[in-house]
Amino acid sequence: MIILGIDPGYAITGYGIIVKDKGNLKAVDYGVITTPAKAYFPLRLCDIYDSLSHLLKEFEPDCVAIEELFFSRNTTTAMGTAQARGVAVLAAAQAGKPVFEYTPLQVKVAVTGYGRAEKLQIQEMVRMLLKLRQQPKPDDAADALAVAICHAHSGNRLDSLAVGGYQ
Repeated sequence: MIILGIDPGYAITGYGIIVKDKGNLKAVDYGVITTPAKAYFPLRLCDIYDSLSHLLKEFEPDCVAIEELFFSRNTTTAMGTAQARGVAVLAAAQAGKPVFEYTPLQVKVAVTGYGRAEKLQIQEMVRMLLKLRQQPKPDDAADALAVAICHAHSGNRLDSLAVGGYQ
């Protein structure tokens, strides 16, 4: 199974593509989509959509795993990030890919076994689980790989979806 993990953001969207084969995980590609801070916001969203659409076509993942948002303070940032997240979900849906959503707590527990794990702990576990030589950089890419690993460990299966077009 090929999984595209996404860590949504409007300035930086992390992505990570992994393959799960007989319980083994392997990183295929990872990186970030960046948008210029001074650019017109709708065009930033277009850039994210176009880049994710390209990744979906190039790697043909079986599903997309995306992190749910958690913000406690800055509502302006939360709104922009929510819009970027919506664009990511739209790109996956238009590509006909099922979308699975995970909270930051679920991702941390799936990757490290501890819900209050720090960034460095998560990055090191991502490195170890994917047998990478070094921790994936930048942080957003590592986070996206962690989301993909979370899905790989979740037990969520494509054939369990009862949504039109995904059976």
